Amino acid sequence: MNEPSKQPNAGERHEAIDVSDFVYAATGARVRRLTMPDGTHWFPAVDVCKELGHTNSRKALSDHVPEEHREILETVTGGYGLSIPAGREWRRDMNLIDLQGLILLVQSCTKAACAPFKQWAAEVIETVQREGSYTLEEAEVQPAEPGAPIAYAMPEQVAEAIVRLEAHNLQLDEELANGQRESISLQKEMLAIQRETLATQKATLAVQQALVRAMERIADRFDALVLERRAPGGHLTVLPTTESVLADWRERLSVTEDVWLVAVVIAPVLVERGELREPLESIAARTGLSVRRVNECLRLLRKHACIRSQGAAEDGAPVYVLNQL
Repeated sequence: MNEPSKQPNAGERHEAIDVSDFVYAATGARVRRLTMPDGTHWFPAVDVCKELGHTNSRKALSDHVPEEHREILETVTGGYGLSIPAGREWRRDMNLIDLQGLILLVQSCTKAACAPFKQWAAEVIETVQREGSYTLEEAEVQPAEPGAPIAYAMPEQVAEAIVRLEAHNLQLDEELANGQRESISLQKEMLAIQRETLATQKATLAVQQALVRAMERIADRFDALVLERRAPGGHLTVLPTTESVLADWRERLSVTEDVWLVAVVIAPVLVERGELREPLESIAARTGLSVRRVNECLRLLRKHACIRSQGAAEDGAPVYVLNQL
């Protein structure tokens, strides 16, 4: 199937352009060709696109080759009852283009390197229209491998165009390889930075954990000592809390509920402010007791040495402080 067609006799089908042969003669690149029993030629789109510098063969076909000039391999061979060619490179869903599709794809290439190839294709079409056929001369040196296709000579401008395309593809491959190496280098640098960051975060976490443990020890020590302060006489005393004051009063008092209600109201004020300057009416409003009963409760607390009087404020309200023994 890869053998070139014989020269046509009068009335026979004209010989198709054997693209695989002239590409082989130039650079050794392989553009495969399938020749059907009726003499039509089909070419794998991926081979042609590669030689023209297209990176996306599907898009190139969609943009430049009409559907009637492209088909998949299974459909082409199945129409003649033929099987898929042997070998892993031939796939059932491979895109093929016919000779007209090949010419359209070549003519659509806008790259400067394709110009000589396009000019040569135009000359081939003109020759076929004028003379009815186009024949390539056989190259002086033929491949020695058994079964290899015949190598044909080609116009110099075509060979130069293909060589430039190959050089361009090699340059693109080198640029891609350089980009990949740079990307790998950057990824390694980022990985090193991430490792350093992780190590710093671990060290910071260890310091934070040590600080938390130190704060917990200080808090435990603080709870044990409460808060000590030095009294005028030189001895150490512990600052009272509302809970400690009420606990002390409960041990010393055996009183009615209303007295204890007044005690619960005034204890936080005495602890936080150091003295009580509220009018009796304010305490009565907060406890629900009468002013007279509030006054009696305060007198009872003074009697049991829970509080002591410090005179009166400017507004006449009595002033009381804790009676610390």
